[in-house]
Amino acid sequence: MQTIRNDAMTVTIDELGAQLMSITSAGGVEYLWYGDPAYWRGRAINLFPYVGRLTNDRYTYGGKEYEMVRHGFAKLTRFTPVDVQPDRVTLRITDSEETRKSYPFAFAYEVTCALEGSTLSVTYAAENRGGQTMYFGMGGHPGFRLPLEERKTFTDYRLTFAHPAQPWQVLMSDSYMISGHEAPYPLEDGVTLPLRHELFDHDAIILKNFDRTVTLSAGEGTRGLTMTCPKMRYLGIWHAPKTDAPYVCLEPWLSLPSRQDIVEDLSQQNDLQSLEPGERYENGWAVTIF
Repeated sequence: MQTIRNDAMTVTIDELGAQLMSITSAGGVEYLWYGDPAYWRGRAINLFPYVGRLTNDRYTYGGKEYEMVRHGFAKLTRFTPVDVQPDRVTLRITDSEETRKSYPFAFAYEVTCALEGSTLSVTYAAENRGGQTMYFGMGGHPGFRLPLEERKTFTDYRLTFAHPAQPWQVLMSDSYMISGHEAPYPLEDGVTLPLRHELFDHDAIILKNFDRTVTLSAGEGTRGLTMTCPKMRYLGIWHAPKTDAPYVCLEPWLSLPSRQDIVEDLSQQNDLQSLEPGERYENGWAVTIF
């Protein structure tokens, strides 16, 4: 485990998957979901080199077929700390004989967690160390426990975007793949999404064209958080379907899962990021607690 801290907060990161394990305020309030397997054993997994499900857990590249687990293998891989300071840490994985079985690229992938005041920034960096164009997705999957204070319930909370917008929902098929259809997703006054457990009965709500700053809070409440993800293309909002799970995940994604019944060719899926040999790409998100 790696622990970073400053006067406002303490954050713990597991080297397995570079997963956040705790985000605690100076006053001892835990903001991160605690991984109860009755609902979801994850806490804040990192998604690389693919986001979401692949049809039949497979994709093609260069005329060959490969198999990959949901959300990619980074979540199952032990990272190596490469830069450790009191208020920031960078962890890295690189390609290996094992990763090349499911992902035929030479790469480095880093997760940097850094504190500044009451803000935790999580930065992802991918580097193409091979001789061919590299294709990938990346994203975050942090869960935040609800309620964050006494005398509040899950349904007291809402998501409030910083500016009015008309986001579109990327619709899912009955088997939770991308259906190929989209629809406007209405927000109250153009900015607010009240939380209800039944919102997630059909898995995640995936939004595009959304405002990149969103606040999770309760009416009359004093504790909450604000997430920013200025370069991510999609936002997934989720908890375990058809449950009363006491958390919500805010998931900034660069790319989408596979389309229904289509085994994707990585070089053809239009929302994956491409990197030429020697190039480096960075993206990420930040959360400010209050």
